Amino acid sequence: MKSTSSAKVVVIFSGGMDSFTVLNKALKEGYQVYAVSFDYGQRHNKELTYAANVCNELKVTHQVIDLTSLTPLLAGSSLTDDIDVPEGHYEEESMKSTVVPNRNMIMLSMAVAYAVSLKAEAVYFGAHSGDHAIYPDCRTEFVEAMNQVCKIANYDVVEVRAPYIKHDKIEILRDGLAMGLDYGKTWTCYNGREKACGKCGSCQERLEAFEKNNAVDPLSYE
Repeated sequence: MKSTSSAKVVVIFSGGMDSFTVLNKALKEGYQVYAVSFDYGQRHNKELTYAANVCNELKVTHQVIDLTSLTPLLAGSSLTDDIDVPEGHYEEESMKSTVVPNRNMIMLSMAVAYAVSLKAEAVYFGAHSGDHAIYPDCRTEFVEAMNQVCKIANYDVVEVRAPYIKHDKIEILRDGLAMGLDYGKTWTCYNGREKACGKCGSCQERLEAFEKNNAVDPLSYE
């Protein structure tokens, strides 16, 4: 989908490789991009620093929304609570502990409000098929339902777009590498330590994507 330079979109940008690819995809499609990131008390909040650095480099307007007051309401997730981040692949039952209650509905609602204020035509986010096994709010039926709601929730219609909803991280990375993107500018690990752990589901999926694309991950691992 191509656009005139005057058309605006909001991109939910976590600082991870999926949303990084979506952000650059929207820019290459010719949109005027406004990025929005969320601080919801995630232990890996260093991803927000990566997001800010990318937006600064690309000269993209970037808003960071403070949702930390909601952290007590999002208990029970290993990303926001005092629970160890599980190791292993996303298919494992233990990875369900990384689900943050209603996260994407909260973020999409706020991003759509931002889009309305900007008179932007759409909100982009990086849900993909690799998330479907664990995350209900990354599945096709959720995205389709949210899109229908967001088209009628305001006087100005805003479309919800998840360009990789039918693709996995391997395909996302392939698309990004074809665009010449540098994934050393992204953070994926659920542990917010100095180096990526290489063991959590997020790291393992990322490393698998690089392996399947015969590429080397530029991030440093423990």
